[in-house]
Amino acid sequence: MSKTIVIKLTKAGSRTGPFDISDNIGEVLGTNIPKSTLISGYTVIVSDDATVIIIKSVGGCNGKCVGEIRIPIETTYPNDLAAIKFKPYDTASVWRHLTNPEIYNTYYGVINPYIIEYPFAYKYNDEILQNVKDYTKAYKYFSSIDGVWDDNRKIETDDRWFNKAVLYNGQQSSGILELVPKPKNNMAEYMKYPIYGSNSKTITYTKSDNFYQYNTFWGLVKDKSIPMFVSSCCQTLSLDKEVNQLNMDYSKRSFKKEPLRAKELKVRHILDNRSDAHLTSQFTVAPSQISYK
Repeated sequence: MSKTIVIKLTKAGSRTGPFDISDNIGEVLGTNIPKSTLISGYTVIVSDDATVIIIKSVGGCNGKCVGEIRIPIETTYPNDLAAIKFKPYDTASVWRHLTNPEIYNTYYGVINPYIIEYPFAYKYNDEILQNVKDYTKAYKYFSSIDGVWDDNRKIETDDRWFNKAVLYNGQQSSGILELVPKPKNNMAEYMKYPIYGSNSKTITYTKSDNFYQYNTFWGLVKDKSIPMFVSSCCQTLSLDKEVNQLNMDYSKRSFKKEPLRAKELKVRHILDNRSDAHLTSQFTVAPSQISYK
């Protein structure tokens, strides 16, 4: 036998949804159901053996706002069901930090990007960017023996750094540069770079005299009448913008490599693929040469 039930939301946060719905006997009653549908009333047919409805919020904030509630199936009158009104319900939460010295930019199991941007302003002439040299110390921490924070249980590493970079000025952008360490003592592997992808270009970096260095970049903007950046969707408010990938051309260019040339430059470094590196940013230099015209 089966029975018909109506599922209605009475309250939910603004960043929750869409929802997956199931019951306690494992039957899937709906996937990716919009919040608006549950506010209006979502009708499903369940087995008589089902006693609990499970509503799970998925996908909100790029999968970061995930929650689950279990609601017993109860009998109510039609008038009472129609009288249910939805109320937005946003609550603050307490975030605990520095409880695990081995992780840094992970919050509740989700890696959040560490981003730092350096602006450069040149003098009278336009200048062409030649390379980027960054003085950053990368530390790895170890768990404390007695459970108390111990700042001495750390080492400075050479293989942990930012994994992405974006170089841009008012009209040019390098797009997303994926940064990987230069292969050591392996020329065949090194010659594979740069690697061209659909949404990024992978280049190598080296560390010498405590400077992380890289080059192999040029302007990739297709149309200068279209914005180079877009607003971040469903991300933390600290992430101000993202590269407009629709306006970037990551294809291989043999003879049309436009140098980054202007009176100003911004170097944006991003770490978003790991959280076990403590990066202490010192300063960045961007050697350039005057471009006469």
